[in-house]
Amino acid sequence: MNSIVKTSALAIGLALAAPFAATPAMAAEGDPNAGKAKAAQCAACHGADGNSISPAFPKIAGLGEKYLFKQLMDVKTGEREIPQMIGQLDNFNEQDLRDLAAYFASQPLQVAGAQPLSVMLNSGENVDGLMLGRELFRAGNPATGVPACMGCHSPTGLGNAPAGYPRLGGQYADYIETQLKAFRAGTRANDGETRIMRSVAKQLSDAEIKALSQYIAGLTD
Repeated sequence: MNSIVKTSALAIGLALAAPFAATPAMAAEGDPNAGKAKAAQCAACHGADGNSISPAFPKIAGLGEKYLFKQLMDVKTGEREIPQMIGQLDNFNEQDLRDLAAYFASQPLQVAGAQPLSVMLNSGENVDGLMLGRELFRAGNPATGVPACMGCHSPTGLGNAPAGYPRLGGQYADYIETQLKAFRAGTRANDGETRIMRSVAKQLSDAEIKALSQYIAGLTD
């Protein structure tokens, strides 16, 4: 397996990779206390504090206010289609969504944890999935044009909240895998005009996506 130490040219490219992120037109400014009072409807799927107990629903605690606000707005406007969310935000106005984003962003995320796994590369070689995931997260894959996730999401997966790049570390592996495959297929397309995530995901194999997702699930700050 290639060394995780790459050239400075790649490092420049890392800043261009922003998985799951896009910049909203305006910075989110919400009231977390007001958001808590409005969050009861969200609790059934995402937990009262944003820590879903089921991998079927993502953890939204601590993902970053700017990112969460954009995703809520995209769901409300139909820019991002999530079947389970249809109609859920109809009665919320923009300020409500800002408040919800502020509340959930203020909550600590409970790390899902990673599971050991072996994955088969396209070459037919079986490798340690967590080791492969670590290398992809930290160094990308220059051979296929995949930049490192940590360029925008930090080495510990905490993301960059002011820039709108969400926390990935500790998220459910199943959810990360689903989103990467959705970006790759183009069924999730709210990554902005630059198509950052779609461009990155289309270069990832199923094995790489699975390995990366499990590694990220175990990242802690």
